[in-house]
Amino acid sequence: MSSILKKIELLKMKKALVIIALSVFAVSCNKTAEVKEVKTAYVDTSVLMKEYTEAKDLEAKYKAQAEEKGRQLQAEISRFKQDAANFQSQAQANGQAWAQQRGAELQKREQQLGYAQQALAQQLQQESGVEMDSLVSGVKKFIKDYGKKNGYSYIYGTGDAATILYAEEKYDITKEIIKALNDKYKAEPKADAKPAAETKEGEAKK
Repeated sequence: MSSILKKIELLKMKKALVIIALSVFAVSCNKTAEVKEVKTAYVDTSVLMKEYTEAKDLEAKYKAQAEEKGRQLQAEISRFKQDAANFQSQAQANGQAWAQQRGAELQKREQQLGYAQQALAQQLQQESGVEMDSLVSGVKKFIKDYGKKNGYSYIYGTGDAATILYAEEKYDITKEIIKALNDKYKAEPKADAKPAAETKEGEAKK
């Protein structure tokens, strides 16, 4: 009787060991499957920003503004240079008192022009910075949504501030992202701003 009980106990132990072994195997298989299911890719952000139409349009917009406002300021600078040249030739003939007064006026104008240049640069930098920050946020959101929609576990960014030192080219989805972003931007209603292509054509005609 005792021998029969021992055999039953042994069978139970073997059965328990088999169940444990199968459980461990199942878990390891699931982990392997999970590893295989991880889908990753990367985007070259420097290339993306160069080829993204909205980014190019934004750059063209502020370049045109800088040139337009710069022309107005340059005209004032040219007048100042002409007045300064005239001052040099007229100073001796008009006397010391005139020269001192006129020299002080020219010095004040020179300072004002310098301040105007700095103010213009800061204004354009601030305005373009706000729009660029908004654009970058939009790109990040788009890539995040793109990753979720297409089943990616990770999408890494490379470029000027890259943290990835190496990645196989087959994982590069930069062109896909650029095309998707440009298609989305093309479909959006536009304001009166001229696109980059038209701006370049206008500059070429000049």
